[in-house]
Amino acid sequence: MNLRTIGCVELNSVALGMYTADEMIKAAQVELVMARTTCPGRYIVVVTGDTGAVESSVEAGRKTGADMVVDWFTIAAVHMDVIPALSGTSIVPEVDAFGVIETSTAASCIVAADAAAKAGAVSLIEVRMAAGLAGKAFVTMTGDVSSVHASIEAGIEGVGDGGPVLSHAVIPSPSEELKAQLF
Repeated sequence: MNLRTIGCVELNSVALGMYTADEMIKAAQVELVMARTTCPGRYIVVVTGDTGAVESSVEAGRKTGADMVVDWFTIAAVHMDVIPALSGTSIVPEVDAFGVIETSTAASCIVAADAAAKAGAVSLIEVRMAAGLAGKAFVTMTGDVSSVHASIEAGIEGVGDGGPVLSHAVIPSPSEELKAQLF
């Protein structure tokens, strides 16, 4: 699966989310990456394909979801670390500095993760979306201290009006006990 362009629609309704996912797939030649429930009773749909097809699919999803759409995006050249971080399959290198960005929606967290990964020499560890988080999401990353700082700032800026970013932190040298809890 070539995941160069991805698009997402996040909704406040599970039933309408499922219907929207179907409409997005039928609206353009896209491939479904993810369609699942998130907390608190939300539904997220992520598709991939050619940029024009993804844009058409997301627009159809926004139209179908109407006032139940919480957040959405299209990323034309997604960073290669984003999908493994979403699926929990990232290979975590040695942890130097540790960074985290917490957002109010799953969609804005994916946007923050992409912007952070593109901004510095960091490795995304995980994008955790809304499960057990009351609808919030967070992305974690590691790298040298200056790269993590730069990536956190870029991630925050990348969210723009889509957020908001609720919190963020950089831990220059996390303790072994904390690392054991995170990975």
